[in-house]
Amino acid sequence: MTAAEQPASSVSTWAPMASMAFAALWIAQLVSNLGTWMQTVGAQWMLVGEPNASTLVSLVQTATLLPVMLLALPAGVLADLVNRRRMLIAAQSAMAIFAAILAVLTWTGHTTPPVLLSLLFLLGCGQAITGPAWQAIQPELVPREQIPAAAGLNSMNINVARAIGPAIAGFLVSLSGPTLVFALNAVSFVVIVVVLVLWREPVTTSSLPAEKPFQALDAGWRFIRAAPAIRRVLLRSVLFVVPASALWALLPVVARHDLGLGSSGYGFMLGALGLGAVLGALVLSRLRRRFSENELLAASAMIFAAGTLVLATVHVFAIVLVVLLFAGIAWLVALSTLNSAMQLMLPAWVRARGLSVYLLVFMGGQAIGALAWGVVAGRLGDSAALSIATVLLAAAAVSVWWLPLREQERPMDVEVATLWPEPNLVFEPDPDDGPVMVLSSYRVREGAEREFLDAMAYLGRSRQRTGAMEWQVYRDSTEENRFLETFVVRSWAEHMRQHRDRLTGVDRSNEQLVETFLTSPSTTKHLIAAKAPAAKRH
Repeated sequence: MTAAEQPASSVSTWAPMASMAFAALWIAQLVSNLGTWMQTVGAQWMLVGEPNASTLVSLVQTATLLPVMLLALPAGVLADLVNRRRMLIAAQSAMAIFAAILAVLTWTGHTTPPVLLSLLFLLGCGQAITGPAWQAIQPELVPREQIPAAAGLNSMNINVARAIGPAIAGFLVSLSGPTLVFALNAVSFVVIVVVLVLWREPVTTSSLPAEKPFQALDAGWRFIRAAPAIRRVLLRSVLFVVPASALWALLPVVARHDLGLGSSGYGFMLGALGLGAVLGALVLSRLRRRFSENELLAASAMIFAAGTLVLATVHVFAIVLVVLLFAGIAWLVALSTLNSAMQLMLPAWVRARGLSVYLLVFMGGQAIGALAWGVVAGRLGDSAALSIATVLLAAAAVSVWWLPLREQERPMDVEVATLWPEPNLVFEPDPDDGPVMVLSSYRVREGAEREFLDAMAYLGRSRQRTGAMEWQVYRDSTEENRFLETFVVRSWAEHMRQHRDRLTGVDRSNEQLVETFLTSPSTTKHLIAAKAPAAKRH
């Protein structure tokens, strides 16, 4: 068995660390995540003594995550069109500046709740711009079969920081206030900038002109709309993250008001969740060998529901810590399963755009969920809000059985495949000429019409994923068993991207299935919209 054929479930958790680039960026990300979690604890603890603390504390998470809803899609388009390394350096540098401003204002006593939330929002904008590009470079760092392990390590990275950062922050905040943790966060961004400056991103070239931003955004949406398996990942993300966000949003309020803890105790609670996630990453490869993705998602939602219920009803600190440990394991398993499923289904040309939609759904769900649970807790109480979230998480676990992720024995082949020969042309179109209609003729075996049309439905989705704005199959009324397929592409350049950059092994499989029902090879014509010259005035 070759490395490319090696099942992802048999790859060691630590295999991606053999890549020096992945290891260096992973360590830099760990430093940055430590700073971010320390900042979160400092910001939340500044607000727990304010009136309406439940709402204000939940707004910390909302201010950090809401920018994803505004910027994730543009950031995904940008990350597919520009140099991702330079984009990451610029975003991380801006975040270092904002974090430094927050530290200075806090030191001088000018950080009011509106100022704090505004700067957290700006830092969230930096995270929103960084997210799609950071996710999209992962397949450039490790082989494809290591992507699930890399996703697990990246989730573990966040949760190692969650395990260590809050505990450190709780100690520092109780010792000297939040100024120091804000300053350390600024330094952490500088570390990641240094590593990105030293990393050399693989160079890719194309003879085609760059996509225009709005057309690239439209192409990304068409891909998502024509990819049912990816839409299912997004749905499962929503069903899990919205109720799960209640635990994260209300944890500091429960720590302060129900358990009577200080900042250090709250740090230990976050640390238990983070430590559980680390343990989850360590056993993830073993779990993937024993259980399917859907079984892991169902179990994760149910365990996280149990943790949320305990937080709502049990006020014994030691018991809560133990339960949060298991909730952390469930959180890591759910996140890595959803993230790796998304990564493995996205071809390179649309990877950042697809991941931006995933981040929009996942992090936006956390932002909206945090705000909603804060409002519910303000009206009904913390325990009632957490109990409602428990019921929704249990429902999400049960729903896996009729709304599962798509699972296959072999991963989807999304590597670029050159399927179509270059068209024979009597003139050379300009890249912007269009729209372009592609007309293909098929002669189908007698008695195979139904199977042919079923296969064409899958082929139609392939056409739409790779750029077709319109697609249809027609039956010829003048010839027996002859069918015509038409699809329209915005421009000649867009159609050439289908030829050279966008078709994958999945598309090849769909075309090969259609060919099994034909009596002779299909034929194809390209029709380009003719633009009449402007009429002359007489």
